[in-house]
Amino acid sequence: MTIPFTNRELSWLEFNQRVLDQAADPNLPPLERLKFIAIAASNLDEFFMVRVGGLEVLRRVGKRSRDAAGLTPVQQLRLIRQRVVIMEAEQQRLLAEEIFPALAEGGIRRLKVSDLTPSITDYLARVFEGSILPLLTPLRMAPAEAGWGAGAGTVPGGQICCLCELKSDLLEPVRRVLVPIPPTLPRFVPIPETKGHQFVLVEDVVTMFAGHLFPDEMLTGTGVFRMTRNADISLEEEGTYDLAKQMGDLLAERRTGACVRLKVAKGCPRSIASYLRTALGARASHIYPSREPLALADFMSLALVPGKKELAVTPWEPASPAGWNPGTDIFKLLSAGDMLLYHPYESYEPVMALVEQAAADPKVTAIKQTLYRTAKHSRVISALIRAAENGKQVVVVVELKARFDEARNLERAEELERAGVQILYGVQGLKTHCKATLVLRREGGGLAYYSHFGTGNYNEVTARLYTDVSYLTARKSLGKEASALFNALTGGSRLKPMNHLAVAPFFLRRKIADLIAAETERAARGDEAGIDIKINSLQDAAMIEALYKASRAGVKIRLNVRGICCLIPGLKKYSKNITVTSIVGRYLEHARIFRFHNGGDPSLFIGSADLMERNLDRRVELLVEVGDKRARSRLSQILDGHFIDNAQAYEMEEDGTYRRLKPPKGKKAVRAQERFQRAADRAAGRTGDEMSFRFVPHVPPGQAEIEPDEDV
Repeated sequence: MTIPFTNRELSWLEFNQRVLDQAADPNLPPLERLKFIAIAASNLDEFFMVRVGGLEVLRRVGKRSRDAAGLTPVQQLRLIRQRVVIMEAEQQRLLAEEIFPALAEGGIRRLKVSDLTPSITDYLARVFEGSILPLLTPLRMAPAEAGWGAGAGTVPGGQICCLCELKSDLLEPVRRVLVPIPPTLPRFVPIPETKGHQFVLVEDVVTMFAGHLFPDEMLTGTGVFRMTRNADISLEEEGTYDLAKQMGDLLAERRTGACVRLKVAKGCPRSIASYLRTALGARASHIYPSREPLALADFMSLALVPGKKELAVTPWEPASPAGWNPGTDIFKLLSAGDMLLYHPYESYEPVMALVEQAAADPKVTAIKQTLYRTAKHSRVISALIRAAENGKQVVVVVELKARFDEARNLERAEELERAGVQILYGVQGLKTHCKATLVLRREGGGLAYYSHFGTGNYNEVTARLYTDVSYLTARKSLGKEASALFNALTGGSRLKPMNHLAVAPFFLRRKIADLIAAETERAARGDEAGIDIKINSLQDAAMIEALYKASRAGVKIRLNVRGICCLIPGLKKYSKNITVTSIVGRYLEHARIFRFHNGGDPSLFIGSADLMERNLDRRVELLVEVGDKRARSRLSQILDGHFIDNAQAYEMEEDGTYRRLKPPKGKKAVRAQERFQRAADRAAGRTGDEMSFRFVPHVPPGQAEIEPDEDV
């Protein structure tokens, strides 16, 4: 039986539209709106590199097979383009008509070439000669007659480039030279001694003075563009003996992927745009003209510019969890009871303390950890290195196949290896995506097990930006099961079903299916039954079919799905008992929480996996049952808090679109993220007045970048 199913790509674009809706909210200050513009642009960049790239490969080889929603690759590409054109038109209108004018009024202003005075032009000429020109490397492009795609290999993907048309004299044919703008150059060139924060984009400076690169020729035209390459390149692991080397080869191959999008800046001469299409092997459907700046993801650093509090939201600071203070002995604290934390409302420091204190504690004998994405200057990595140097056994499973973090993970793995850490590059054929740490400590003549399980990466930077759950425990039963997981990852030992942990791809799918089936059976008997799930994505056909079956039996199902949702709620025949909501706010919703009514004694779980085929079948993932009574109660409160939002939440309609909820007449607006922050502040004994006396640190530029979206 064919079940109702929404196309994955179009569902993801609906999520990105919800991000863009935040940029359209006039109640938000302009720098916050600019931040959402940058996030939406970054999301689209990765979407084209991965999802559109994969569809383009299917189109080129003539695949006509249909997805679960009944669409061929060509149909999907056509619908994607239609949706993206509308989305980018809105994005550019918001910038031109609302956000940039509001920023200019507040003193942050982009100066265009037409705005420059002679003195500013002279200043920029000096900047170009001294700081920009030495870093530029002109590259001669193939002549137009060289044929389709002849110049594609010269152009770096994802980088802003300037194409120059040149003549030595009027009788000679035009030659074309590519000038890539190195990402090491600052995108925003500040203008000193001007009122407020005024800047010129680096590509405008390059095009103004590009003639200096070619002193003996006539510059007849310049055009600024940015090409996106296909980065959906598979890693063939069969028979490979050196995964690190193969990963390096894959990264090199990604730099030469085919063009999947060509963005051309306003004012680009027609002759240059036409040449680019031919030289880069771009189809007409790949070309997206832009009247606003290219590479809008770069504007995240502008959105975080210091000293403009009146243009930004008041920062929220993580609160210290109950019983936790800097210097608290984490082992003593966990010995007294489990700790469940909700980040970033509550500090990530207890998680860091588990690793950092373990590295120095003489009683600790071993640390085992999985790493998927880490911060650039990772405290976790530093602690693991110290632990190895202190003579402890340190075992780390580093996932080299974490998309777009491969190079960083290779580098950090080598650093750990040099320190004496035992490194494993994941497992063959699967991505290791689970988040687990195990610390073994000698206590009372035996070994004590301290464990951390999380829904997010071991990344102290994104822990301040993403909502995630951490579960820290000294329960030996959980520690022994974590130990069995690590033994399976490192030694290839056979995994058996466990009482508290369900591991994908072996047991997790069956565990969730059984839990859904149990609720279905209860409802069929006339008993109360319910399922509440908070995840990032829902795409797996078998899981959707099981939820439809549960709904038909009478199970009340509430789903809070941040991004992709291929299930269609509200259909009389299939899903009348299912609601789907999504929250987009200041933080990126990232926690995975599952609750099953279980006859009035709810079963509660956290996990690293979404309900996607890749998570359930092609990744090492964890589902962790939360057994502690206090932690279970807290987890239920967190889950319920997401279903009462009536201001930042969107509800999915039967046609796959989303409607932003509004408070009922006479009712107060409820914003889940604000409620969680206020609750964390109250629990820590903080008030709004006290917050104003806090130092707000400047984040280093390297930490302002947007992390890859795992759900693309």
